[in-house]
Amino acid sequence: MKYVKANKILPENLIVEIQKYIQGETIYIPKSKKNYKKWGTSSGGRRMIDERNASIKNSFKNGIPINQLAEEYYLSAETIKKIVYSR
Repeated sequence: MKYVKANKILPENLIVEIQKYIQGETIYIPKSKKNYKKWGTSSGGRRMIDERNASIKNSFKNGIPINQLAEEYYLSAETIKKIVYSR
């Protein structure tokens, strides 16, 4: 996230209006819903985790115990349980 000075991008009348509510503080203005992307969709991180979780579920269905999966994937047994028992 980068910071941008309001007086560089906003019209003066809008700055005056915002100053009625906040002055000299940092505020976050979120993206609009149409521009929002879920975590990992741009980087591919979400896809990698989904593939890993599918592999864990498949291994569990083929009889590999939770403790062994935890060691193999460097995750806690509780995390493996959440993965294999989720829909």
